[in-house]
Amino acid sequence: MSDEDEAPMEPAEEVIAEEIDEIEEPKELTLEEQLAEALVAAETAEKEISYRDADIANMRKRHTQERLDLIRYGSQNLSRRLIDLLDDFDRAVTAMPDNTDDSIMEGITMMRNNLEKAIIADGAKKIEVTEGQKFDPKNMEAITTIPPSEEHPLGVVVQVLENGWMMHDRVLRPARVVVTAVE
Repeated sequence: MSDEDEAPMEPAEEVIAEEIDEIEEPKELTLEEQLAEALVAAETAEKEISYRDADIANMRKRHTQERLDLIRYGSQNLSRRLIDLLDDFDRAVTAMPDNTDDSIMEGITMMRNNLEKAIIADGAKKIEVTEGQKFDPKNMEAITTIPPSEEHPLGVVVQVLENGWMMHDRVLRPARVVVTAVE
């Protein structure tokens, strides 16, 4: 090519050409440097793998526990509804007139008892509350309070209005009680 064929460079092109000249060729790493970089990369990968393995193990444990809880407590909503039905049976037996046929009373009592057995078979149990027992807000609900007396000191159950129920370690329904308290 002749000098005439070459056009003069514009200023922007000169800057780009200078920058291209300044770019260095990648430096060749020695074998030791390559080995050191590979070891660092391997350590990093091992840490990431161990963290992910731990996450997977934790997810499996959590999933297993959730499945066990679902099996263990799966019937709690049905049990809650059946407990209300059990109370209805108790109220019906109490409200029956004295002249009611014994076979009818026997049948209602038998159905009530079978219903209670079914609830207990699912893992529910009554919360045992007696008069004079100390009030426990974890499994009791104070419906009303009365002032303490010599017979009933402060913070004790005076009367059980409704039985409470638990399923394993969860309260399905707290016992509803009258308790002594300062007004």
